[in-house]
Amino acid sequence: MHNEPRYRTQCQDPLELQFMQIFRRHEGRLHALALKLTKSETYAQDVIQDVFIKLWEQRESFGQIRNMDAWLYRLTENRVIDFLRKAAADERLRQSIWEAMPANAQATAAVVEAREYHHILQKAIDRLPPQRRLIYCLNREQGLNYQEIAEELKISRHTVKNQLSTALQAIRSFVAKTAGPLSLFISLYC
Repeated sequence: MHNEPRYRTQCQDPLELQFMQIFRRHEGRLHALALKLTKSETYAQDVIQDVFIKLWEQRESFGQIRNMDAWLYRLTENRVIDFLRKAAADERLRQSIWEAMPANAQATAAVVEAREYHHILQKAIDRLPPQRRLIYCLNREQGLNYQEIAEELKISRHTVKNQLSTALQAIRSFVAKTAGPLSLFISLYC
């Protein structure tokens, strides 16, 4: 009788084996982190899936990643920030998160911390130049796509894309600086 799992084969690609080792070593801790930050099993799984898809896409560069732990935690942090940013703009998602929170004393702290995070996010948005802020709000809050924004503001679609990309980078940078390094970020949401 063969006790090896069925998904293993004798001639796996070395990069695939390395990916599986990295996955097995980090998946549990990253999932726990994402779960603590998102307060949702479903969203935590989505975050971790995105992280490992990105890792798989970078498999040819495994040797160039100097600190795999830091790289994966940073990627997880960025994905959670994206999730929280989306949650701040999406009322249904925000409601789902609140409903998923435990109904105990920690829930109150989580709500206060989430509001603080939302406040930091809003500060970051408010610091954007007026047109960039308008483009961001039209896209994220009103759900307009690049073409619709370009037509409404009478600018090129390419300008919209560049301005939105720059806005997101500025927001991420501000939130990361304001919320501190990952350890501070974790302490805010644990």
